[in-house]
Amino acid sequence: MLDSKQLKFLRALCETQTPSGREIEGQRLVAKYVEGHADEIHLDRMGNLHAVKNPGAPYRVMIDAHCDENGLLVQYIDKRGFLFFTLVGGVNKQLLPGERVLLMGPRGQVPGVIGRKAIHLMKPKEREAGVGEIDELWIDIGASSKAAAEAVAPVGTFGTADAPFRRLCGTRASARAFDDRCGVFVVMDALRRLSGTRPKVALHFVSATQEELGLLGSKVAAYGIDPHFGISVDVTFATDDPQGTPKSVAEISLGGGPVLGVGPNYDPSACELFRRTAKKSGIPLQIQPRNRGNGTDGFVMRHTRAGVPVVQLSIPLRYMHSSVETIDLEDLDNSAQLLADVLSSLPAEPEIGFKL
Repeated sequence: MLDSKQLKFLRALCETQTPSGREIEGQRLVAKYVEGHADEIHLDRMGNLHAVKNPGAPYRVMIDAHCDENGLLVQYIDKRGFLFFTLVGGVNKQLLPGERVLLMGPRGQVPGVIGRKAIHLMKPKEREAGVGEIDELWIDIGASSKAAAEAVAPVGTFGTADAPFRRLCGTRASARAFDDRCGVFVVMDALRRLSGTRPKVALHFVSATQEELGLLGSKVAAYGIDPHFGISVDVTFATDDPQGTPKSVAEISLGGGPVLGVGPNYDPSACELFRRTAKKSGIPLQIQPRNRGNGTDGFVMRHTRAGVPVVQLSIPLRYMHSSVETIDLEDLDNSAQLLADVLSSLPAEPEIGFKL
């Protein structure tokens, strides 16, 4: 089970606003968490955080998770002080009416709510239609004029849902943007678990930016690192809730352990390494067939430069891209331990990739 220091970091990471393109406060948290456990810590030009262990080794492994989250961007303020906005990343607009939000104003955080016409005043067709275009929604921060709103949240202000980390029953927890705070936690906690060891390969632990805008940070980071082997850590769909779809996704349960992606985009020798290590370590492992490249950083890592063999390790997640994403903390613990066990077992020249 995660200890108090691990939970404190996870909570702080979840409650720090990091919409795509504005991830720096989250990266500072990550850097502090791994301080003393890496030989090098630095940011690249895309804001990706690199924590490197044994940087001089000729064989390079990139271990990646993205730190950004979906968000909002103020686009227009009317004369009464209501804020209209556009979306940053894959926001589910059906969930926005009635949402609490936090805007990242120049003077600090500004709380607000996304309003909508009361159901009593809707015509029958309006009730059935659901949410219309995004410009039909607005943020109410309580301002009484355009000038009052502009003073604290001018056009161009970023924002996110206001949904903090919350413990549920047992080992379950809920928060906005566990996608992919879970992955960042697993990647960086695996680094901490390797403290005091000396790997035989160079390990590049990356907290990547702007994944939600098209895998942009990881693409830049992978090009710069030029890895021989890549590991992407993200979330995937749990299918154990009442609307789960195991026939199209696979049987994936919260608390069932990390999920290994299997398919044409993932190197079979590397996947077998994860299977063997999980069995040896007594860590439960779930399997998710993926029939093509998908929307995780593993896809761009696979296609960087002359190509990189990759593995996709995922954490089961319910209610993806909502403000109530739900996980099992045991899955984080098991995923970080599996990752650490795999990395510590790598020889100086791992037999990963296609061989004749």
